[in-house]
Amino acid sequence: MDGLIIAEENLESRKRMADLFIDSGYTIMVTSTIGGVLYGVFKHAAQVVLLSETFDELKATSLVPLLKKCDRNLAIVLISAEPPLALMRRLRGEGIFYHCLTPRRAEDRDELRQVVRCAFEALMRKKCILNHRN
Repeated sequence: MDGLIIAEENLESRKRMADLFIDSGYTIMVTSTIGGVLYGVFKHAAQVVLLSETFDELKATSLVPLLKKCDRNLAIVLISAEPPLALMRRLRGEGIFYHCLTPRRAEDRDELRQVVRCAFEALMRKKCILNHRN
């Protein structure tokens, strides 16, 4: 199962992102709360999370390490405006899969679709390699 969590506080933005993936074949969960994200991750309902820079009054710098502790294989795509370089270095060090600008134009939406597909493909390759080793 390819589960995708869209963790975004803004209802309109959350809806636009969900609409991008409706026909993709992914199991999509949308949430505006940390509890919703944690539930999806703990229940292994999602392998990829689209996470806004600030979510449920927490910065991504606090939430990313927590999510990675719950599932170290989780692919986290940070969705935000242009964050400071120091913040991006820190988040990359914490293990985000990718940083994507907030989708506003068709090109941005295409990038987001490609990133999510790439994240699932990377997870599948990793799983195949681990299965091959065992």
